[in-house]
Amino acid sequence: MELAIKIFQFILSISILVVLHELGHFLPAKWFKTKVEKFYLFFDPWFSIAKKKIGETEYGIGWLPFGGYVKIAGMVDESMDTEQLKQPAQPWEFRAKPAWQRLIIMLGGVTVNFFLAWLIYSCLSLFNGEMYTDLTKFDNGIGVTEAGKKMGFQSGDKIISIDGKPAERLENSAINILFSDQVTVLRNGKEATFKVNEDGVADVIKQREAKLYITPRIPMIIDSLATPSSKASGLAKGDRIVAINGKSTPFFDEVSSTLAENKGKTVSIDVTRGAERQTISAPVDKNGKLGIAVDQKSLASVVTDKKYSFGESIPRGLERTIEALTMQVKQFKIMFNSKIQGYKNVGGPIAIVKSMPVNKAADGSFAINWPAFWSFTAMFSIWLAFLNLIPIPGLDGGHVIFTLYEIIFGKPVPQKVLENAQMIGVIFLLGLMLLIFGSDIFKIFTGKL
Repeated sequence: MELAIKIFQFILSISILVVLHELGHFLPAKWFKTKVEKFYLFFDPWFSIAKKKIGETEYGIGWLPFGGYVKIAGMVDESMDTEQLKQPAQPWEFRAKPAWQRLIIMLGGVTVNFFLAWLIYSCLSLFNGEMYTDLTKFDNGIGVTEAGKKMGFQSGDKIISIDGKPAERLENSAINILFSDQVTVLRNGKEATFKVNEDGVADVIKQREAKLYITPRIPMIIDSLATPSSKASGLAKGDRIVAINGKSTPFFDEVSSTLAENKGKTVSIDVTRGAERQTISAPVDKNGKLGIAVDQKSLASVVTDKKYSFGESIPRGLERTIEALTMQVKQFKIMFNSKIQGYKNVGGPIAIVKSMPVNKAADGSFAINWPAFWSFTAMFSIWLAFLNLIPIPGLDGGHVIFTLYEIIFGKPVPQKVLENAQMIGVIFLLGLMLLIFGSDIFKIFTGKL
């Protein structure tokens, strides 16, 4: 049931984005009296699931859920139908329209994607507000993993700024640091600025802990005991762990790292219970866990729940859209970095489906997490806008480059060049799609997904 809901969410999100993106091409084409032969949700090689012709346009649903398309008369597109291009240009064809009209038609899809994300983020800010882990409330600083230490951080640091910009939200900052050049922290009462070590970033990416390498440094107060061994050990709710095997561990990150060093062993734990201090022996499992949960009040103390009025939500929606777009651009910095090798962790449709959020009820049933769904859809809308603007033949960005060339130099790119470039682009994109999909399948069989 959980998988079915995740698949449904993915298909629903993609359907919304594809239909609206293609409408962004379709509507200006109609406004400029350009003939649109097909409007398809998903691709339809060999056959389609459904189709119906209304007026001059065939509307349909393909079986391959990797996007969609509008087929505009007189345009070299992914269909590679060049027969009509051998005939003289007709007034209703794309190639007969002025360059500025063709440019608007080509940019219509990414424009819709941008404004859709803005609308969704504005609505989320207005109706749900934003709950985030507030770095300004980290009285004890941060806890860091070994990868975080390799990047240059130390436990107890208080993050002040990233590339000169104030750091406020842990969720955003943890990602931004991976793409940054330098970070400023408050360390032992003094400001320290350091360059982020790429070796540490590579470890974070490889270990898939992009949001876990820095955590709030909170007291280790037990909230609940989840396993029979933890219950039998003598530990109790409300106990505050202060040392393990004689080593001072007053904070959550210190407890976690010390337990990881003692996998499968029995450790001596010093706790304060009320005004008393007690020593308790407890077994650590093979994963370095005691089977306990940290007190939620400690976590809640560093969380901010911010609300927005209607007037505030609109500029905040734009700000979130630009933040998401900037994040997509920055990802390319580490994706093609030879040391970090972020391209090895790129996920395809299967990885996306597995990451789709769902709500689990007390009775074990699953339901859609609608705020998370819309947040994903907004982020993916920006991703599609950015991806489509890459100047690769076969994408909107490729068509835009050729049209801009015509506007700047006053003459169109030769038809044969357009056809060859489109063919190369389509082959490249199909190969990339197969590579990403194949990577997902490989990761499933190797247990990495």
